[in-house]
Amino acid sequence: MMASGPRNDIRIPNAVHEAHPWLIRDIASDFKVEDVWALPVHGGAEDFQTLIELMISLDPANSESRSARIVWSVRDRLGAWFDLGTAAPIDHGRADTGRQLPIPGTAETSLRDRLPEDLSYTAEGLNFVSTPFSAVYRTNDEYATEHSNRTIHVVLHLAWVDQGEGRYQGQMAIYVKPRGKLGKRYVALVNPFRYRIFYPALLRQIGREWETRSH
Repeated sequence: MMASGPRNDIRIPNAVHEAHPWLIRDIASDFKVEDVWALPVHGGAEDFQTLIELMISLDPANSESRSARIVWSVRDRLGAWFDLGTAAPIDHGRADTGRQLPIPGTAETSLRDRLPEDLSYTAEGLNFVSTPFSAVYRTNDEYATEHSNRTIHVVLHLAWVDQGEGRYQGQMAIYVKPRGKLGKRYVALVNPFRYRIFYPALLRQIGREWETRSH
């Protein structure tokens, strides 16, 4: 595994992500790309699995950053008080189908309903450990996982972007589909905290963990 190299944990233009023919662009074509981040992670072609394992093991509620922990706690409290952010189960073969929420504007409850057969079982065992995200698919350079609640259906997409000469960099994109006006207001409410506090702390943590794994 290559070391992470210079720090460039920055938000990048959505158009950079959208210009690439990622599979998620077709699978979640009715979702909006909310933001895209260049991760402070570099490696070889074979290192993408390590990035996925790092990401699914993260626990924001117990982040090393006190500010990030506070933001996550406030988010959870808002969800509890107003019943906004409570996760709804996503049907990946589970029995609690009665509580599932459809993707806004559709009858589907999961993006896995849209997958071609060759992608259907590529992300087994790759659900997030500490947050309610359910894996959708995984390829050699893409991984997608989804979360649903009363305000929004969201997709976290990881990409392993070819930088040339056998070098790759991690990229994270967030796709969203709000549930009506309430969902749009909720997104507008939490975004300033995500951008100013949560994501900077999260990306620093990712960089530190990657450095640890690369040595």
